Amino acid sequence: MTPFWLEPMVRWAGFSKLKDSICRKTWSAELVGLNQSQKCHMLACMLYPLDRSCLYITGSHAEARKIQEDLLFFYPENVMLFPEREVLLYNVAAQSTEITEQRLKVLEGLLLKQNMIIVASIEAVLSLQSPPQIFKDSIFSIRVGDIVPLMQLADKLVQMGYERVAAIEGKSQFSIRGGILDVFPLTSDNPYRIEFFDDEVDSIRTFDVSSQRSVKNESEAIISPARELILTEEAIAGARERINKSYTRYIEEHGRKNHSLKEKVGLILEKLDEGIYDSSLEGFFSFLYPGRNTLFDYLDDSALIVLDEPARLRERGIGYGVEMQEHFKELLSRGEVLPEQLYNTIDYHDFLVRVSKYSSLLIQALPTSHPDFRPREAFNITTRGIPAYHGKLQLLIEDIEHWRKKDYSVLILTGSKSRGEGLTSFLSDNGLEAVFKEQPDNESMAPGRVMVTPGLLSSGFEYIDAGFAVISDKEIYGTRKRRTQHAKKVRRFESFTDLRIGDYVVHETHGIGKYLGIKTLVVDGQKRDYLNIKYAGTDRLYIPADQMDLIQPYIGMGDGTPRLSKLGGAEWQRTKNKVRQSIQKLAIDLVKLYAVRQAVEGHRFSPDTEWQRQFEDIFPYQETPDQVQAIEEIKRDMESSKVMDRLLCGDVGYGKTEVAIRAAFKAVMDGKQVAVLAPTTILAQQHYNTFVNRFENFPFTVQVLSRFKTPAEQKDIIRALKTGNIDIIIGTHRLLGKDVKFKDLGLLVVDEEQRFGVSHKEIIKDIKKNVDVLTLTATPIPRTLHMSLLGIRDISIIDTPPEDRYPVQTYVVEYNESLIRDAILREMQRGGQVYFVYNRVKSMDFIMQRIRQLVPEARVAMAHGQMSENLLERIMMDFYEHRYDVLLCSSIIENGLDIPNVNTLIVYNADFFGLSQLYQLRGRVGRSNRLAYAYFTYQKDKIISEQAEKRLQTIKQFTEFGSGFKIAMRDLEIRGAGNILGAEQHGHMAAVGYELYYKLLEDTIRAMKGEELTQPVETVINIKVNAHIDQDYIADESHKMEFYKKIAAINGLGDKKDVEDELIDRFGDIPASVENLIDIAYIKALARRIRIIEITHNGTEVRMRLADDKAVSPEELVLIPDKKLNRLSFVSTPFPAFIIKLRDFLPDTALKAAREILEAIVHHIERKDEKV
Repeated sequence: MTPFWLEPMVRWAGFSKLKDSICRKTWSAELVGLNQSQKCHMLACMLYPLDRSCLYITGSHAEARKIQEDLLFFYPENVMLFPEREVLLYNVAAQSTEITEQRLKVLEGLLLKQNMIIVASIEAVLSLQSPPQIFKDSIFSIRVGDIVPLMQLADKLVQMGYERVAAIEGKSQFSIRGGILDVFPLTSDNPYRIEFFDDEVDSIRTFDVSSQRSVKNESEAIISPARELILTEEAIAGARERINKSYTRYIEEHGRKNHSLKEKVGLILEKLDEGIYDSSLEGFFSFLYPGRNTLFDYLDDSALIVLDEPARLRERGIGYGVEMQEHFKELLSRGEVLPEQLYNTIDYHDFLVRVSKYSSLLIQALPTSHPDFRPREAFNITTRGIPAYHGKLQLLIEDIEHWRKKDYSVLILTGSKSRGEGLTSFLSDNGLEAVFKEQPDNESMAPGRVMVTPGLLSSGFEYIDAGFAVISDKEIYGTRKRRTQHAKKVRRFESFTDLRIGDYVVHETHGIGKYLGIKTLVVDGQKRDYLNIKYAGTDRLYIPADQMDLIQPYIGMGDGTPRLSKLGGAEWQRTKNKVRQSIQKLAIDLVKLYAVRQAVEGHRFSPDTEWQRQFEDIFPYQETPDQVQAIEEIKRDMESSKVMDRLLCGDVGYGKTEVAIRAAFKAVMDGKQVAVLAPTTILAQQHYNTFVNRFENFPFTVQVLSRFKTPAEQKDIIRALKTGNIDIIIGTHRLLGKDVKFKDLGLLVVDEEQRFGVSHKEIIKDIKKNVDVLTLTATPIPRTLHMSLLGIRDISIIDTPPEDRYPVQTYVVEYNESLIRDAILREMQRGGQVYFVYNRVKSMDFIMQRIRQLVPEARVAMAHGQMSENLLERIMMDFYEHRYDVLLCSSIIENGLDIPNVNTLIVYNADFFGLSQLYQLRGRVGRSNRLAYAYFTYQKDKIISEQAEKRLQTIKQFTEFGSGFKIAMRDLEIRGAGNILGAEQHGHMAAVGYELYYKLLEDTIRAMKGEELTQPVETVINIKVNAHIDQDYIADESHKMEFYKKIAAINGLGDKKDVEDELIDRFGDIPASVENLIDIAYIKALARRIRIIEITHNGTEVRMRLADDKAVSPEELVLIPDKKLNRLSFVSTPFPAFIIKLRDFLPDTALKAAREILEAIVHHIERKDEKV
């Protein structure tokens, strides 16, 4: 069936001629008179039903993204962006892979003959690619039943650019455990788990990365290269020869040896000898594949090439070539590259030759000459743009009436279903017949009909000859909803279980120690694994690995190392008691404060009005689920009679401000005033700009009060606040001055309260007593703490990032002044700005002079925390207003600054920074829909400390799925916990570590809520069976630790089955020693339920010693109708115990009997509890 958006065009006689013209081989046609969205609509109509591929070429990456967004409305599954590849001609230690992933998806799709529309900038299509046949030969499928030697497959994956790891955390990785291969292709949405029986593929399953559990059975896995550069033996041999020749020729021509180039060439030759992909090889593409293949070589002969604004393509294509040559000439003169490295792209002339082999379509808004193309046919489409209505819907009605009289089909696209339904009702109420359809059909597009449907286009358009008008959100409301993709939550951590050798740990009884690894010991003839923990002096503690739930990783409040406890000393107990007392006081204060606030009668705000709905509808983005939930929670608080005091957590740019804006709108609709308090002038100014923009079409007054206002202006603002002539005031702590009085303050929004001084916090505390308060913080908090504080602290969390952002391209790279110049100049050329982070104030002046010498074109400013507050704020404001291109600064920018125009970050000596600092610094760029870059640099050949080396290694894994990211998130969340609970608790958290602190806090809060806290018993099991995880089953120590932890945490039959299922899924059949380990953990869980403290096997009996008879009495056992209990007797001396009689002496029999008896008793107790 013809799509609804095509139906009006089919009725137009001129359309069939247009469509026919692009179906001829090497035929060139031209379309003139179309705006951006109309170009996409016309192309979509001409390509329907998409029986061939199309390459749409634009002048820039930003234009390509906009075109892709519009085309996705017509072909949601078949439009792909092909971004330009950045090749750094420097020593790169690591880089992120998001761009490679997008490019590879396109290449794979074309080779697998998928019909698609590819949108790319001219820069992207000029870059060289691996030969299509080599790439195609590297794509292979594995099916159930195939014979595939596993180790040969592993070698092939390495050759294809995959990294072998212990466990998959992200794309382009694989791992092998026995006969199980896990692999995550870069072009796949999910990783595969392939199980082998010898060399035969026994099963294929997809699995979830975070849980590592299988999800779905598959019959086939398609595995593509993880890199665009594929290292075949032939390519490696050819590259070696060509690089050596080029280097020899360079020496002969220049008459001198360049140490830097010699070293670089040596390293490249080493990498080639190893046959392992390295990002530095990307700069030697032309040496590996001299055939000069490009994206055009991947297209079928039938493909259509669309050239958007050919004059602009010519200008950019030639300009890009000139830029590359000039940049390359400079590098060549400094001896940093070989001459042939210039040929990693084709030139504009070569581009024209390649385009000429396909049918092409030139699209222009206005008729202009283009000497490079001579279209055989030209079509001038009579069109008109749609006027902007700016919410004046009467004008819209008049235009629709006009079109209907002329028998037009009218299509109205709205950003959401609710907006569409509301608009349809409005049109109907005003006598204009319109129909709303979520799933439109052709009938609705009949002449004279008006249809409203959810959809996103950047602008509307009118075809005069076809009698068809399309109106978008942008024309009606002045904004448009942005397209939402599948939102990815930031991965949060319920508990911090990673434990590595050298980490500090906390034992609740013995205190802080240092983990030295797993030690296997033979005790009484049985092999067991123990955790080797070092304490103060020469003290050692060996904890059975199946009891590792007794320790937790020590998570402190910074980079400092804790002091080791002394075994058997009283100091640890004193520390714990001190922390417990402080927590008790904190909990009492929190509960009291919460009770007081619940008792105070606050203003009950009115339910949402129609204006509120309209105001929320013009928000140009789709709300994330977390935003929606936070908004609902805040509105519920405001509409209740209690005084709101809610904390809203979410990273900078995650949408906290919009949530606050909606709360503010609700408040002013009730005639109340709103105050927004920011810690710095620049943040206040940012909030002011955002609020003014959002309240533009509504009759409310927004003002800002800060030191940037003159004294006279400040007086006027304060007077207007007092008389109620200002509805919303935004400012710094100046708002807390004694001279500032409100007529009727109804809502206070506090941004980053922890950054205010003590006196200011006290004033805020007073205001909180009878005014609704919403506090915003960009520091995340642990989910565990959030759950514990439910009922005594109102907290909302936003941890879904906005989806229209590009991921930050992250490089870990040797510091190189040429790289610095390139990075700054490239950002300046696209009108952007740069953060250069340098953390040594003493030598900052020298670095500033060096940057000015390197990039004399740049306007450079300096900012650091030792400046006066006034000067610092003035510099930051000037940078915000783009009076500077580069800001050389200390890490002060990690806190909350939001400047969307800054999209390049350079960190000098990144190995000196903490991981959470680097994470937050990287978050300062990529705040718009432009591609952002972060360069974490380190000094070449510098001797660095073991701790810095470890940190540098982690930084290299600093992508979203890497361990660096996890550690950064963990550190940030702990810092967030300290911010919420206050400075004193911050210190206590450091004294005992977060996990134990959290446990003590949870126990205290439960006790205050009146929950009974029974002291849990620890059960010791003395049954001599082999119970450990053998190296042959799980070789990686971190995985072994992970499963000891999971086994120790078994609390019932469900947990036991989960652990068994996961072990089988990830490692294969469970050996007897691991089964025993699981059984012991399960028996302990059952024994704890009935308060058994010891189970001992001796000869033909098992004795189970009871702590007391609180859970079960001997009299009760007699009544349990289970034959297994016939073997059970009870003794009361020398201590109460159950005795099980066995048939033989075997330990396995004892283990089985203990399990069966305990299961029967616990089953009886649970049934009894259910009846109660």
